[in-house]
Amino acid sequence: MEPLIYWLGLKTVPGVGNRLFLHLIQHFGEPEKVFSASTGELLQVEGVNDRLASVIQGHKMPKKVQEDLALAQKNGVRIITFSDTDYPTLLRHIHDPPPVLYVCGKLHSDSLNIAIVGSRNATSYGRTITERLGGGLARRGFTVVSGMARGIDAAAHIGALSAGGKTIAVLGCGLDTVYPAENKSLFYRIAESGAVISEFPFLTPPEAHNFPVRNRIISGLALGTVIVEATHKSGSLITARLAAEQGREVFAVPGSITSFKSMGTHGLIKQGAKLVEHVDDIVEELNIARPIPSIITAESAKVATTAGREEPAISLTSEEKKIIDELSPYPVHIDKLVRHLSLSAAQVSSLLLQLELKGLVIQSPGKLFAKCEP
Repeated sequence: MEPLIYWLGLKTVPGVGNRLFLHLIQHFGEPEKVFSASTGELLQVEGVNDRLASVIQGHKMPKKVQEDLALAQKNGVRIITFSDTDYPTLLRHIHDPPPVLYVCGKLHSDSLNIAIVGSRNATSYGRTITERLGGGLARRGFTVVSGMARGIDAAAHIGALSAGGKTIAVLGCGLDTVYPAENKSLFYRIAESGAVISEFPFLTPPEAHNFPVRNRIISGLALGTVIVEATHKSGSLITARLAAEQGREVFAVPGSITSFKSMGTHGLIKQGAKLVEHVDDIVEELNIARPIPSIITAESAKVATTAGREEPAISLTSEEKKIIDELSPYPVHIDKLVRHLSLSAAQVSSLLLQLELKGLVIQSPGKLFAKCEP
């Protein structure tokens, strides 16, 4: 029987969690020996009692394990175990590293990783800043890690990819499911430049309780975690807490003091998280001894050659200027604009459309409008 079968099979034993799994591997060397061990040998492992020893010895390999392995092979997904040399080095050192990882793409054990996470319902300000950070980190040789959720996560991946860099997406479901479905093309772009990974077997749906569990992998893969736009009860704060518990750096991007979307990030800054205004804040805080290579691509070369050039001025009418002055990076409803301006709803709607076409305004669902960041 293929060795991977025993790795996947041991994960299905009731009562064997990640910590105990690793204790068993450290004691026996490989999962196959765990299943053939005597009661006395099993009882030598911390966390194993008579009942659990009996469960391990009587465990029948579920049919779904063989099916899972077949699906991985069919889809070109590699399964990396904790014993493999290319298992991520940083991830090995967290409290409960996953015994196996399903990998679509290439995962490097020694890459310099930075995680960026935040609100799914991000503002244009949050998305713009995140893409800028992701691109800047990629150009400095970092691999950007996130969860491929809509909003900040997607922007982090897109920023890294746009700079020609590498990025890793950690999913809260099996790799047969792209969640959210709108990120299907992003899934494949990430796999081409870096990797999409999961600890969950194929056919595992994106259930709510999976996402807090996968957050420890996002932070565990990274030297530090950057939080962009998080409410007071945001799931991103879980990732920040896990990063701190894992002994990793925590960074936070400030937002407007009037925005509830930044209450969580401001709270982190008050608690000691490093305030981030640009990529250099992250690089300086990490103080990495060895030089970080720059990624030279056609895109980054274009950015470099155009840096410092002023963008051609966009002409605005006096009424368009009134609209721009009322807007901020945080979305506002069109009705509020109508109330604040001495213009009709039809005029405001027409002006917003013109500003959208000029690339100065972005519309969100629900007739919400925000100023685009330069």
